[in-house]
Amino acid sequence: MKTTVKQFFKQFPSDDSCLEHLFTVRFGQGHECPKCNRSANWYRITGRPVFSCQWCGNHIYPMAGTLFEDSHTSLQSWFYAIYLFTTTRHGVSGKELQRQIGVTYKTAWRMANQIRQHMAKVDGNDQLSGIVEIDEVIVGGKQKGKHKARFAGKTTLLGMVERGGNVAVKTVPDARSHTLFPVIERHVAKGAEIHTDKSSAYRSLKHLGYGHKSVSHSSFSSQNHVSGNCHVNTVEGFWSLLQKAIRGTHVWVSGKHLEKYAAEFAFRFNRRACPASMFPALVSVFPPLK
Repeated sequence: MKTTVKQFFKQFPSDDSCLEHLFTVRFGQGHECPKCNRSANWYRITGRPVFSCQWCGNHIYPMAGTLFEDSHTSLQSWFYAIYLFTTTRHGVSGKELQRQIGVTYKTAWRMANQIRQHMAKVDGNDQLSGIVEIDEVIVGGKQKGKHKARFAGKTTLLGMVERGGNVAVKTVPDARSHTLFPVIERHVAKGAEIHTDKSSAYRSLKHLGYGHKSVSHSSFSSQNHVSGNCHVNTVEGFWSLLQKAIRGTHVWVSGKHLEKYAAEFAFRFNRRACPASMFPALVSVFPPLK
């Protein structure tokens, strides 16, 4: 079960409790001091977000190297913002975050942006294998002319979903083979069986060491959407969820930031079997900042 609001504030009633949690998950008592190289007990310095080594007095800053570093927003507000991101299906808008934690819209937007980037880092970049559905979607802008290539102001997303597993989503400048294939090779393990629509962009996938099956989407008949075990319904379901959230929660997302929003929804999708793990992961796992 997901953490309730009451449980959240019981676990993290103050900035101090959040800081103690950060120290515990990142270092913990007995952590070897990098200065004196001795296993130490660490003591909180009153009034400062710092822990001190019992032997040499060296300082450790639990927030250093995390999304909380150099922030003037309270640590409890950060934790609560992360909690909100993990207890909603359709995301959290900047205005909603502003109302919930009582900060300016500029601060709320910056926090949301950093939380989305943190979600992507915690999610990692493990390659997909087995049966992988691949499809692209065009988001935003207005159509000019009769062809997709003439969509103006739109951003193309490439989605790759391991059947029964995780999803990876990346923005791409267009849906041509020479653009899509390097992205696919980074995220899909060789030997995987890739399912796509009939787009000519995917015809040469077999030459890259993948199995490839395709299904026609040229008709509204559902019979053309599934051929044996071949379909791209899973990735299209993910697109539907993402686009509904953008329209309903965010109204509009710029192409510059679209991949971050997609990564947020990928993080939730990849933990759909255990949604209760989302919040603990985001406040306990801190990949190195780049």
